[in-house]
Amino acid sequence: MNGNRLRGHAIECRVNAEDPSRNFQPSPGSDHGATIRPAVPACASIRTSMRATPVPPYYDSLLAKVIVHGNSRTEALARMRQALDSFIIEGVTTTIPFLGRVMRHPDFVAGKIDTKFLEREPQLLKEQT
Repeated sequence: MNGNRLRGHAIECRVNAEDPSRNFQPSPGSDHGATIRPAVPACASIRTSMRATPVPPYYDSLLAKVIVHGNSRTEALARMRQALDSFIIEGVTTTIPFLGRVMRHPDFVAGKIDTKFLEREPQLLKEQT
């Protein structure tokens, strides 16, 4: 044993300039670019890395990676929901609302997911009104 212990729970969300309701079609930024900024300041439990804008129309729609850590899955989920809810991105459609819905879904919260999760829960892909 090397003395390293696993502690806590981490979750990463990749925020993309894509429209989940349109089969994750890219949503490139205009020549003016998009405004991207996390409203929750980075701290020991929330880390964000972001790309420079504008978002290219042909490849790599990744805008940001948001990584959170908590002492438990419940705590990490709460931190991720807070981080996603406070993100400010203007000028492009993003996956943030979709990711927020996933983070709140009872099966996801309970860890009852698999590769067919979105096929069983297609309503997560659609914007809530």
